Formats: sequence, structure tokens, C-alpha cells
Amino acid sequence: MDIQSIVKQVMEELLKEGQIKNNPIVKDPAETKVRNINYEKINQVGVEQPDNREEIEKVQSITPARIGIGHTGTRMKTKNYLEFRIDHAAAQDAVFKDVSEDLLKELKLPVLFSKSETMDQYLMDLDSGRRLNETSRKWAEENLPKNKQVQIIVSDGLSSTGVEANIRDLLPALVQGLKSKKITIGDPVFIKRSRVWIQDDVASIVNCDCVISLIGERPGLATAKSISAYLIYQPNEDTVEADRTVISNIHEGGVPPVEAGAHLADLIEAILKHKASGVKLAQLK
Repeated sequence: MDIQSIVKQVMEELLKEGQIKNNPIVKDPAETKVRNINYEKINQVGVEQPDNREEIEKVQSITPARIGIGHTGTRMKTKNYLEFRIDHAAAQDAVFKDVSEDLLKELKLPVLFSKSETMDQYLMDLDSGRRLNETSRKWAEENLPKNKQVQIIVSDGLSSTGVEANIRDLLPALVQGLKSKKITIGDPVFIKRSRVWIQDDVASIVNCDCVISLIGERPGLATAKSISAYLIYQPNEDTVEADRTVISNIHEGGVPPVEAGAHLADLIEAILKHKASGVKLAQLK
């Protein structure tokens, strides 16, 4: 169920309870159309007569977890239950909706496709998201610059919301950081319904030294706006997961995207210097 459906359901419940029956703006909920929703979540201590309110508020200020919300009988209070439903709907939207075409045009990112033809296939068949389809592979072979030090890939992954929330700041910061270090960069691309390992496929086409994938993270109930960066040095058929370096939780409540871009540029510089990534890089540094 998406956010608009939840809001409609809440409106129906409030009408039945008579809480908004005197509001002249509210009509039959079946005819009510929700266009824009602005909701600000505010942490409140829901525990009745807590022994230490200050301690609960302190913990609430440092974690998005549902702490100190209280309860009514054996269940959550209505406010907290509705916030849970909203967060769950936002997580589902992050997975299933597409990244805005306007954003991709704004960033001038060519759009390629994995072998996953649908989102259901992407979720159920992992291998389908690890290679380019034939049309995209041919385009990449004919158009992408070859023999650069770094190739940047942007992927929707499991959170298009994460990409839309962060890539405007993250990508320019990363590119600027690499250029300031005189590191050569291929043309960044966006690959729809792709997984991390597609970077190996792209590297085999462009013959770069390092590939970095900026990919939407699996959304949780704390945030649906996070992305991760996966980096690997010269991947090949023998590459394993331990060869990849990952920086996660890039979002406004974690590692800020601009700061992450600068850090990733430094990290790529180290990868190129040591000619290693993942566990090997950690052992050398």
C-alpha cells in the first residue's frame, strides 16, 4: 500500500470517528484526492509518567529507532502505528518507483539497462541484474571512453528515492574531487535495475582501473533515502566480494552526500596508488 492509500484510509477512519465531520473542506473520502503530502515526524516521549524522561529524549535524539513511544494495551498508539505505516509505504515506493527522467537528463547521464526486464525479475533473479543487456552492451562498446582510470556507475538498485535524494550533490562532489587529483574519468552512466556486480561487466568494456558504483540501498523503516558506494580495482573473472570496498549510509542523516563525494575521491586515489581494493587495500593502508 502506497502513502496516498494510507492517507485516504486514515481520512476514512477519522470520518467514521467523527473527528473531522465539522471540517467543511473534507468531503466524501471516496472523492478526496491527495496531491501533495508534507509530513514532519517529531519524536515524542509516549511513555506515560516515565521514570527518566530526559534519558528517553536523549536516546531518541541519537537514533531513528522507535524508542520510548509507549503503548495502549498490547499495541502501539495510533500516531506511532500510522508513522510505521508511512515509513513502510515509503520503503516500498523506494524499491518499485523509477528514478525521475528529469533528474537523469539534468545530470546528463546516459541510461543503460541490465538484463532484468522487470522489477520482479530483478528481485527474484540476481544474475539478471549483474550484466548489461545486449543493446546496452553494444552502445557502451561504441560510445563510452576507454582506458580511463575511473568509471562511475549510478544505479537505482533497491532505492530510487535514495538516488534522487543524494546524487545531485554526491556525483558533482566526486567528479570535482577526482579532477582536482588529476585522475582521468570515463563518462558516468546510469544503469537501470542493476546490481553491484554489473561494474565487472562494464569494466571489461571500458578497460578502466577502478569502477565505483553509486547504488540505492535496501530501504528500512529508519530511512528510504540511503545509497552506498562500491569500489573495485580491475575486476576480472576471479573477483570475489572481499575485493570490493564499500561506503554505506550516504544520506542526510548519515554521511552527507557532499562529504561522501570528497571522501570517495580520496579513497579512489588510495586504490589507484596501492592497486588494490577491499580486504587487500585495508591490509596495505
